[in-house]
This record gives sequence, C-alpha cells and structure tokens, in this order.
Amino acid sequence: MRAVVCREWGGPETLRVEELPTPEPGEGQVLLEVAAAGVNFADTLMIAGKYQERPAFPFAPGLEVAGRIAALGPGVEGLSVGQRVIGLTDWGGYAEAALARAADVFPIPDALGWAEAAGFPITYGTAHCALRWHGDLQPGEVLLVHGAAGGVGLAAVEIGKALGARVIATAGGAEKLAIAETHGADDLIDYRKEDIRERVKALTEGRGADVVFDPVGGDVFDASLRAIAWSGRLLVIGFAAGRVPQIPANILLVKNVAAMGVYWGSYRKHAPARLAGEFEELFAWFEAGRLKPHVSHKLDLSEAAEAMALLVNRRSTGKVVLTTGAA
Repeated sequence: MRAVVCREWGGPETLRVEELPTPEPGEGQVLLEVAAAGVNFADTLMIAGKYQERPAFPFAPGLEVAGRIAALGPGVEGLSVGQRVIGLTDWGGYAEAALARAADVFPIPDALGWAEAAGFPITYGTAHCALRWHGDLQPGEVLLVHGAAGGVGLAAVEIGKALGARVIATAGGAEKLAIAETHGADDLIDYRKEDIRERVKALTEGRGADVVFDPVGGDVFDASLRAIAWSGRLLVIGFAAGRVPQIPANILLVKNVAAMGVYWGSYRKHAPARLAGEFEELFAWFEAGRLKPHVSHKLDLSEAAEAMALLVNRRSTGKVVLTTGAA
C-alpha cells in the first residue's frame, strides 16, 4: 500500500511516500480501505516529535479517515465488510489502508462524500463536545466563535446555529468572514481591523457573549475574558496563535465565569460510549441540511507536505484533506 512515511522527527518536508505492507487487523480492530484522510495541526506536531504520542519509526501520520471496511479482526461485531465509515486512528491515516479500533469506527450517511467525511470527526466532534457537553449552550444565547473560518471554528458556527444560538464569528479578513457568514454566522468581526471586546459589547448592548469558543488563544483569549457575559462559559479549544494565555482568576471570580478546557480526543479513552451518540446526532443534523462540511483543499497523498503547510500557514478554510483515489 502507498503511505506517507515519517522516518525522523522534523517538518513536513521530511515526509516521503513509500510502499508499506498492508496491516492485518488484530483483536477488536478494523482494517479500513482509506478513501480520504483529514489533515490536522496535531499531525504536524506528531512528525516533529512534539505530540503526546511518539510512534516508533517508520510510521504514517493521520488521525482521521473515511473509507470502506476491508476486513474485521476477531471479536468485532456490529460492523461489516464494505460498509462506508469514518475511523479515528492513533496514527497511520495517511495511507491507502489503516487500522482502527472497532469502537472508533462509525457508519456514515450515503450522502456524505469521502473528503467531507474524512474531515468530519475531529472538527465536528470537538465543536459538539464543547458546546453541547461543556458549554451547555442554550437557545437564544450569544456564542462567540474565534477562528470561525477554520475547521473546528466553522463546525462551531454551524453547531451553534443548530442549537439555536446567535453566533458572532471572528476571523482575519473579509474572505474568511464571508465563509463563516455562509455557514450561518449572524454577526462578523474582523480581528485584524476591529477591537473584539468593543464590537462584542456593541453587538450585545454591553452584555457580552454567553459562551466563547476559542481555538486561537493569545491576544484573542485575553479579549474574550473582557467580552464575556456575567456567568459566561469560556471554552479553551487550542492555541493556534502560539501563546498559551494565563487566566487572571479575579476576572473569573468577579464575573462568575467558568473557563473549561476541551480535549475531545480524551473521550476515546475515558468515555468512548458517548461518541456513538454524538455522531448519531451530528449525522442527523447533516441529513437535515443543518451541517455543511467545507473542504477548501483536496490533495493526493503525495502532496502531504503541501497540505500540512496550507494548515500551518493559515491558507486554508474549513478542512484540508488527502485523497487516495479509492472509491
């Protein structure tokens, strides 16, 4: 099988496409014929040796895939060969075949294309987990989404609307804001030109946002603390800006604010049963037309380095996906 192979810690330029043996599924595992693989910032950390997982060389990066089930390992029930599915992997997704635990494999709607499906699990799973389980977003509340044209941010815009919220989206530049608006954002803030705190206050008549979804960190997080409503919930998703912010506890105290970290991937270990119900709800929303996954770039496996660069340099919107040519 073709696979994008990492043989040393480094940047995307160190990756090579090679032929590797097709793996065999073990106890409780599923072998997937990969049609497409989602590209995530975590993949760049993994190949650099900076991720929490450090696989033995050689390995293929890639944490989420879409394709058909090629084989079932011993003990696997409820799935069948040939079924269209998404799968979560510890690594190995950038390949024509990948192994996943059966508990990490979920059937998908027929209408969901391979590229859109490959970019679906982590972004929509994270946004749903944050807003539904941690943020307890309610109809009529104001949701402030940062990085709203990125993969997880755009998913948060759509899920916020599905939950009945008024969504304020921030992004850098008119082009990215237009994408957020197309996917349901009610109000737009260009953080390159506008003061986030002042604009949120103006849009909410001084009250602020009930829930803040922040995958950016840095200065954007600092502004969020001052743009959040009394008894608001601030959801810490990631730090795309590079700086991990420090929270002045007095602000949390005075405004009765809850700041919560959201690492969706940890549910695979601590509460895996919740994921099946989560994807059932998300796919029902997709089939009802409430979710419209956006893939800005589809590239071949051989272009993995370029795909990662698009993500790191913020030249993409929605998701970047690698394809294998499998149908």
